[in-house]
Amino acid sequence: MIEIVAVVLGAAGAGWLLRRKHLRRAAAGPAAGIPCMVRNPAGAGRWRPGRVYADQGTARCVPGRGDPVPLPGGRATAVRAPSVKEGMSINPGSRIVTCAYGDGDGGTIEIAVMALDLSELLEAIPRSETESPS
Repeated sequence: MIEIVAVVLGAAGAGWLLRRKHLRRAAAGPAAGIPCMVRNPAGAGRWRPGRVYADQGTARCVPGRGDPVPLPGGRATAVRAPSVKEGMSINPGSRIVTCAYGDGDGGTIEIAVMALDLSELLEAIPRSETESPS
């Protein structure tokens, strides 16, 4: 009988703590930036979770681990759906935007976002004139 009371009290305490945490997060509002998965350089390496921020006049990609990637002069060169292999690493309902940044000799990066966030990402990183059809 004592064990049952202890389990019930433990569950009630855990529920109370989780509810407090949820209420604190809800009061803080949505997180800044666009949630995404990032592969840098494009076509190589692993997909890493991160966020894209479009403040201060230029976009930057901040992976969950590693250094932020500023995207000066960034242009979206292609928008596509993930392949079956990529769909195992990222959400298969997402869209992959390939971006070129820097002055011609800059790098490329792939940013995967959910379809509902695609327009917001393309506002932060405008499309180039030579974009391939999706």
